[in-house]
Amino acid sequence: MGKSRRRTLSGLAALGAAALMIGAGAAPSPATPAERYVALGDSYTSGPGIPRQTDADCARSDRNYPSLTARALHVASFKDVSCGGATTAEMWRSQRSNPPQLTAVSKDTTLVTLQIGGNDIGFGEIMDTCGRLGATDPAGAPCTAHWTGGGRDVLADRIAAAAPLVEKVLDAVHARSPRARVYVLGYPPILPESGPGCWPVVTAAAGDVPYMRATAKRLNAMLREVAEDGRARYVDTYTPAIGHDACRPPAERWTEPLVPASPAAPFHPNAAGERAMADALLARLAEPGRGR
Repeated sequence: MGKSRRRTLSGLAALGAAALMIGAGAAPSPATPAERYVALGDSYTSGPGIPRQTDADCARSDRNYPSLTARALHVASFKDVSCGGATTAEMWRSQRSNPPQLTAVSKDTTLVTLQIGGNDIGFGEIMDTCGRLGATDPAGAPCTAHWTGGGRDVLADRIAAAAPLVEKVLDAVHARSPRARVYVLGYPPILPESGPGCWPVVTAAAGDVPYMRATAKRLNAMLREVAEDGRARYVDTYTPAIGHDACRPPAERWTEPLVPASPAAPFHPNAAGERAMADALLARLAEPGRGR
């Protein structure tokens, strides 16, 4: 991979205003009217359960962060092909009634966002396994023992194996849209930054919380490194969400627990979480002259 290309963003002042105004619900002034934006990703991008759902097959919301970003920027065109359950493989293959996500990217595309990798390492399996094992020993660390038994950290290995898959996606995006600026978004936290968690609101045994937290950070660190090596910019959605994890009261949390209190899927961002990711993306878009 070559070094990140530095590109100048037009309308920086308007973009900065958009990043501030979207959270307050204000309508920003047009920023880059010629922007042609394509959003790729999994369920953290699509926004399952958040009204209004526009694609039942992919559990896609018109209030997810790509839609909020597109409205804030007043883009010339917008294609959101994110889909719940997507892995890097779905960039090249159909998913239910939806074509491969990369088919949305063309030589005319000027902005691409990508949030992928969680399903490549088995997000659903991890949450199910840790919930099932945690029920047998809520104060212990049965999930940590499951994934690290025998001296190997299975999830760390999965994250390492996912890195070249995400790299391949970025290479394909650049090949299809040489002029596009590409942004890779990390994942926000489910668990609090410290403490034993909140069993059974979030089904992680107290002793497993540090391991699960570390695994989430390892995944994001991989995505950051791949983005930097792959001529893309990384968007940190984890740090802004600290204190808004699924253990917080409903009015404060941006990610829902096992039993959501607002329209969203379990262990996924709610509408406030999607808005926060849009804010993080808009702020990153407004940064001048930083290739990484």
